[in-house]
Amino acid sequence: MSEIKPSLLDFTQKELMLLIKPSFRVKQIFGWLYHQYAQDFDDMKNVPKALKDELSKKFVVNPLTIVNKEESTDGTIKYLLQMQDGKTMEAVWLKMKDTQFDESGEVIQEARYTICVSTQVGCKVGCSFCLTAKGGFTRDLTAGEIVAQVVTLKRDNDHKHNRKINIVYMGMGEPLDNLSNLAKAIEIFKEDDGLCISAKRQTVSTSGLSNKIDQLGAMDLGVHIAISLHAVDDELRTELIPMNKAHNINSIIEAVKRFPIDTRKRVMFEYLVIKNKNDDIASAKKLVKLLTDIKAKVNLIFFNPYPGTDYERPTRADMVAFQEYLVNHGLLCTIRDSKGIDISAACGQLKEKELGK
Repeated sequence: MSEIKPSLLDFTQKELMLLIKPSFRVKQIFGWLYHQYAQDFDDMKNVPKALKDELSKKFVVNPLTIVNKEESTDGTIKYLLQMQDGKTMEAVWLKMKDTQFDESGEVIQEARYTICVSTQVGCKVGCSFCLTAKGGFTRDLTAGEIVAQVVTLKRDNDHKHNRKINIVYMGMGEPLDNLSNLAKAIEIFKEDDGLCISAKRQTVSTSGLSNKIDQLGAMDLGVHIAISLHAVDDELRTELIPMNKAHNINSIIEAVKRFPIDTRKRVMFEYLVIKNKNDDIASAKKLVKLLTDIKAKVNLIFFNPYPGTDYERPTRADMVAFQEYLVNHGLLCTIRDSKGIDISAACGQLKEKELGK
């Protein structure tokens, strides 16, 4: 294995200005990193060779390589990415809206995309429905490895740096379990001379580490938060998410109430619907009561089956009935149709397939 070096993507612009002189070179390098998606130092045409040689002894540019990818008929692309130490994780390119044209064929709105980003190799939470949990936890990703996922996927899809994109920290791992590197990545994404992805376009999805929700809130980064709730009573939630014993539903709800959000926005509650587990109207009634005092939006998600799971996908009829009950009782609620259902879409599935070769 080659020497593992820090990536230039690990640093904010201010940090790079302490490492690289003169400072105007940092702006040039930042442009190569985030506007041209440079893969190595040779790509940086207007940077002096002596400086590139010096930097290449200490740093790499992009720490990730694409090992495999699968593309769905709906435009979803699942990536398996390898890091310098040989470990792999996944990221997903999601098409949320198609390009819109006027009557003359002119583009009036370009297609909109979201990137689903991982924050860890594996995961400590151990959700019973999650394939990632089967492999256990290996390590946290660095800030640069988090940032590199977005750079790599934008580059691979020829998505210009100044085109808007959303980020959801909803891939492999529990984002709040890697809070310091997550927070730094969020700040790097926001850099004006970089990708300039505002905090309002970044959503942190957590399985409910209530103390870490408070810590993230205290940082006041301006990001949205999504809670992977999935159950309305502690007994079922502990079956689905064992760490619920330490962070039960009530502690999560209280932490959410303390979390600083834009008053125009809502807190997203992700609710993975599993057949004969949490798809009944009795659960819908409890969910309405649970979220009474929160400006909430509920996102119902079809369970996405994978080989070996004991859980089943609910029927669309039951999903719609669940949604209608919530809406009729004052909750904003959407059904998120599974993306990439025809490929290795479940988190961890593409990695599992690669290991099985």
